[in-house]
Amino acid sequence: MLELRPCCEHCAAALPANSTEARICSFECTFCAACVDELLQNVCPNCGGGFSPRPVRPAHHGKNGNDTRHYPPSSVRKHRPVDLTAHRELMEKLRHLTPENR
Repeated sequence: MLELRPCCEHCAAALPANSTEARICSFECTFCAACVDELLQNVCPNCGGGFSPRPVRPAHHGKNGNDTRHYPPSSVRKHRPVDLTAHRELMEKLRHLTPENR
């Protein structure tokens, strides 16, 4: 089950469990849509993969109790600003490849 991390790893913007602005890679690195689109250009600085919108877990009435009341989101903040110089080098290597071909 996804941790639903509470903030963007780069800018620390709040990303509550019901946020439609959260983006995750396959390793669940979590960034806001603005950082993914404007700075990271859909290249995860941690793994090189692409991003997808993070699903929203139901707050109440999830089937069989599968909701945030029974499975709360993480409260652990992972604020690790990206080294943008190093990220530019990574993007140069990967930018010609789509995420599914990296």
